[in-house]
Amino acid sequence: MVSVCFYFQVHQPYRMKRYSIFDIGKHTNYFDDDKNREILNKVSRKCYLPANDLILDLIHKTDGKFKVSYSLTGVVLDQFEEYNPKVLESFQRLVDTGCVELLEETYYHSLAKLYSEKEFREQVRLHKKKMKDLFGYKPRVFRNTELVYNNRIAYLAEKMGYEGIIAEGADHILGWRSPNFLYKAKMAENMKLLLKNYRLSDDIAFRFSEKGWEGWPLTADKFATWINAVNGNGNIINLFMDYETFGEHQWEDTGIFNFMRHLPDEILKNPDNDFKTPSEVIDSYEPVDEVDMRDIVSWADVERDLSAWLSNSMQTTSISKLYELEDKVKKSRDKNLLADWRKLQTTDHFYYMCTKWFNDGDVHKYFNAYDRPHDSFIAFTNVLTDLKMRLNKAPIYC
Repeated sequence: MVSVCFYFQVHQPYRMKRYSIFDIGKHTNYFDDDKNREILNKVSRKCYLPANDLILDLIHKTDGKFKVSYSLTGVVLDQFEEYNPKVLESFQRLVDTGCVELLEETYYHSLAKLYSEKEFREQVRLHKKKMKDLFGYKPRVFRNTELVYNNRIAYLAEKMGYEGIIAEGADHILGWRSPNFLYKAKMAENMKLLLKNYRLSDDIAFRFSEKGWEGWPLTADKFATWINAVNGNGNIINLFMDYETFGEHQWEDTGIFNFMRHLPDEILKNPDNDFKTPSEVIDSYEPVDEVDMRDIVSWADVERDLSAWLSNSMQTTSISKLYELEDKVKKSRDKNLLADWRKLQTTDHFYYMCTKWFNDGDVHKYFNAYDRPHDSFIAFTNVLTDLKMRLNKAPIYC
């Protein structure tokens, strides 16, 4: 039997304004509300609402055999509530079917684990509360921001009560092993590890509309044959991708919705296939081996490392200076300061500063409000300067 496990990441940051040196000390409106509303509503129209309607329809048409999972960041949920409540309601309807699992993550889609385990835990707790408040849901499985993962992260997630964790099935870690099995995480007593099958995931997420790709055009029946080929050579196929794949990264006229509309039926034609959520995977299968990931692995770019966010001095300086303020921000007990500081932790701000090119260049331009990485760095630096000025004026409590 082969179980197909779909996981979709749903995230939109609070994008910053082009905050200039002349704005420092004048105002604290760091984030571009108009742009954020515009993008959120555009992506909702092209992706979230039609994709949610499609997933709901597929669940009903298959009598609940089709199942998926989502991780929704706290900041995207905040924007749904503020800019487009209909999207939130559509996700709530999906969760109510019992065929959709929600995963836990950091509220602000941050790299907090790399700089402050205290802040990391606090953001996970905030996200947990959000899941309960909006969905009445308690996640069992954890996913760290951008699938940033190593043994220590699995250890911390288990200590916080999670039973499973998802990560990238990177070749340089797996070696001869396949991502199509359940594994045990190193350093954790009983943490189950689900690894992304990046080849099949990227066939949908990145190569679907590539006319020069040997697999083009990708049809539901063709993809189902690739799934069927895993029978006897694996237990699970983890298809992890951004939800914006549907309608935004791959536009509707590419046929992506039509592909997804027919995929469940094609996969379920084989009686040895089914769909499972991550929790169902860890309940159904035993780990075949232990995977030791001492170094950080992510799902970003061709390197599967941290270079998307921390490959140049602009990025490393900005994020280091930001986390240096943690103690003082929290001791100020200023809720607005804390909220702004946390919104600045979102990885997108550092992603926009990336100077990588060739294979990954176009990816780093997507949804980027800046013409150059240096423009993003300048705006971030100016905001950070203003934030420090506010901190210097704020009372500090022990």
